[in-house]
Amino acid sequence: MPNLALHGGAPAKSKPFPVWPIYDDLERDALNEVLESRVWWRTPGTKTLAFEREFAAYHQAKHGIAVTNGTHAIEVALAAMGIGPGDEVIVPNATFVATASAVLFAGALPVLVDVRADSYCIDPELAEAAINENTKAIIAVHMGGRPADLDQLTALAAKHGIPLLEDAAHAHGSEWRGRKVGAFGIGGTFSFQASKNMTAGEGGMIISNDDDFERLARSTHDCGRMPGEWFYSHYIYGSNYRLSEWQGAVLLAQLTRLDDQTARRHQNGRLLDGLLSEIPGITPQSHDPRITRNGQYAYIFHLDSRAFAGIATAQFVEALEAEGVPTQAPYPPLHLVDLFRSGAYRSRLSGAQAEGSHEFLRDAFLNSLRESDETVWITQNALLGDEEDMREIAAAIGKLQRYARDLK
Repeated sequence: MPNLALHGGAPAKSKPFPVWPIYDDLERDALNEVLESRVWWRTPGTKTLAFEREFAAYHQAKHGIAVTNGTHAIEVALAAMGIGPGDEVIVPNATFVATASAVLFAGALPVLVDVRADSYCIDPELAEAAINENTKAIIAVHMGGRPADLDQLTALAAKHGIPLLEDAAHAHGSEWRGRKVGAFGIGGTFSFQASKNMTAGEGGMIISNDDDFERLARSTHDCGRMPGEWFYSHYIYGSNYRLSEWQGAVLLAQLTRLDDQTARRHQNGRLLDGLLSEIPGITPQSHDPRITRNGQYAYIFHLDSRAFAGIATAQFVEALEAEGVPTQAPYPPLHLVDLFRSGAYRSRLSGAQAEGSHEFLRDAFLNSLRESDETVWITQNALLGDEEDMREIAAAIGKLQRYARDLK
């Protein structure tokens, strides 16, 4: 009889994980309320405004600006920071392309630096080494919901007088030293795309405690208008990044569950840390005691294939999914994405910057490559299960180790 589910054996996972997205009558009633109000547009509406305020308050920030998606959130934030042609913004090499493409959209150069081997978050020492007279910002990505080292990064930003922007697309509800992420620097950006820990299909948010930054970001997202001024007055360059009332209503409902769901994801993540650490060849993404809550957009662990008969990560993932454990692909290192390999990114640059050698693209980026090639990401909905689910995940991985030679 075959043992591995991939070969026809019984899957290790005996019951299904919670299905994502989660919704109930809260969303139904909210959408119907918007429908019947006939106020579907954000400007005269109340749902998106209420969501901005409640999301910001939950994340211990003064201001919240809801926008069309997480990419646009970074674009608007960079515009509010005055980032433009000739500027450089330091970005981790291990992240979704939007972190860098938003910088290019501003006409600036994303300077890629490697991440730490244990956290897969930006390495503050490498970030500091990349600072020069053209550096105008640092973007830290909280990879998988695990906060980057905000002690070092905020100190680094203050030392050099450079704003820190948090890309918190993965980190709804994550905490560093008991404080929610997103407003440690000048601001933070979030995504509500379909796979994220709360969702309206698409959507984004900018939060901040900086009044001047908020004013410029709000104006940028609303065609250059200024609060309290005549509707057809446009004071700065802006565009239409406004979120609809439909999405605001759904996200208000989603927000009511976020705290409980985040607590569950964090608890199950720490349970998995213990269970998987007992399996040779499996190293969970590091947990720092300063991280008082990890939002866990994904549960990430490193796979040492030598402990699994030398099988490729792709083989491991295929077999794990057959056992009933859902995964998602890690991000490719940005320096290997076609945008950068082909030189197409230069079309967004100007002057001497467009012709520059950009030596950082020749770096080895060993930890980014390790993250891309040797880590496995379990999807966040799996972490909404119970203790039995977590033990079945560990059992599935243990099973793959026992029968790894069958996958060769």
